[in-house]
Amino acid sequence: MTRIFLIGYMGAGKTTLGKAFAREMSLNFIDLDWYIEERFHKTVQQLFLERGEDGFRELERKMLHEVAEFEDVVVSAGGGTPCFFDNMEYMNDCGDTVFLDVEPAVLFRRLRVAKQQRPLLANKSDEELMDFICEALQKRHPFYSKAKHLFKADELEDKKQIQASVDSLRKQLNK
Repeated sequence: MTRIFLIGYMGAGKTTLGKAFAREMSLNFIDLDWYIEERFHKTVQQLFLERGEDGFRELERKMLHEVAEFEDVVVSAGGGTPCFFDNMEYMNDCGDTVFLDVEPAVLFRRLRVAKQQRPLLANKSDEELMDFICEALQKRHPFYSKAKHLFKADELEDKKQIQASVDSLRKQLNK
């Protein structure tokens, strides 16, 4: 029985690497945000607006506990998921946790092109975006660093890099 939780900041590659790794290992892949959206028929953004951050984080915690019961699964947790309640400890108790560590400059490059799809980033200048990323990483690092495994995920730009990362993660997890 395999349970792997991928954590890290938005743009770290949790979905990209998670899908590829799950496919290679014949595991199911669950993006926690997508799971929440499917269950509640609303976007994460809508749920955030309706319930506020506290309400959303409580809902997220319940859904994390639900998906953590699944077997043979790779779960991509939301970027903030490890930072609330006992979520990080819970994921560590339920399976392998992998922090996808990515340099701020790489995150900036990835998020800059996807700014419009991410409400938190939409109207930020380049300088504001870089500051936002660095501040958030600093706040979240104490939580992310509790993961059982640290994985450098700077190179996920094409199929060759993704496959190399899958192979490397497989070795690291002894899978």
